[in-house]
Amino acid sequence: MRAEVTIYQRDGCHLCEVAHAELTELQGEFEFELLAIDIESSDELHSRYLERIPVIALAGEELYDFAIDLPDLKTRLLAISAR
Repeated sequence: MRAEVTIYQRDGCHLCEVAHAELTELQGEFEFELLAIDIESSDELHSRYLERIPVIALAGEELYDFAIDLPDLKTRLLAISAR
């Protein structure tokens, strides 16, 4: 089963750049689709996520704000790939 990881981000956000780089690196270890959503693409996304970015979601479930818990994410990705 292929997982879907979403990062809610915006241009000029240093934490977003770090998180995106970490996720891209993880793709070398785990197979998942990475979706990058610019929160400035809609007023709703902007108001919902501005104070929390980056926000990382796995299979639609928001898991992390500001930084990724890499050990936890790896565990979750392993569980999905084992299905």
